[in-house]
Amino acid sequence: MVSAPSGAGKTSLCQELIDTFPDLRQSVSFTTRQKREGEEDGVDYHFISSEAFQEKIRQQQLAEWAEVHGNLYGTSLETLNEAAAQGIDLLLDIDCQGAAQLKKNYQQGVFVFILPPDYAELEKRLRHRGTDDEDVIQRRLKNSEQEISQSRWYDYLVVNDDINLAKDNFIAIIKAERCRSHRTAHLLNKFTIKGR
Repeated sequence: MVSAPSGAGKTSLCQELIDTFPDLRQSVSFTTRQKREGEEDGVDYHFISSEAFQEKIRQQQLAEWAEVHGNLYGTSLETLNEAAAQGIDLLLDIDCQGAAQLKKNYQQGVFVFILPPDYAELEKRLRHRGTDDEDVIQRRLKNSEQEISQSRWYDYLVVNDDINLAKDNFIAIIKAERCRSHRTAHLLNKFTIKGR
């Protein structure tokens, strides 16, 4: 699970990881927010109405959901269950509220928080994107303080000052997590001694 304040470079970093690990699959969240230019339904997000999202909540089809910047976002429970059954590693780009829900309910998850180098750089990146008006930028900056304060309970912190260094650190986390004994216990089967 990957979280970050808006402008920290989470989307770019996640794409770098998907390109590096062909067997790593990105979970596609549901959202009620409007599609931005260049985004594709079913690729970037599943864009649905508020009514359809509320129905998913009523039907308990979401593993987590939260309201972020005035829009609803959620992760399909079916997606998580299918990936777990098939032994697929999923990369979830998720806000702090949703990550906290998953941390409580899915102990096997690994939680990574992407930090910007500092607040000044974060503001610069938000303004450079050119996708939001001043009110939205100010709301995102205000929210970033609360989001960064939540980073203390994540398993790993990665500073995205240099995308290549941040990518290398994230790759190291994935490789280390894939070597944990509870994920590789099957390797010991060939070392059992017959008759003992």
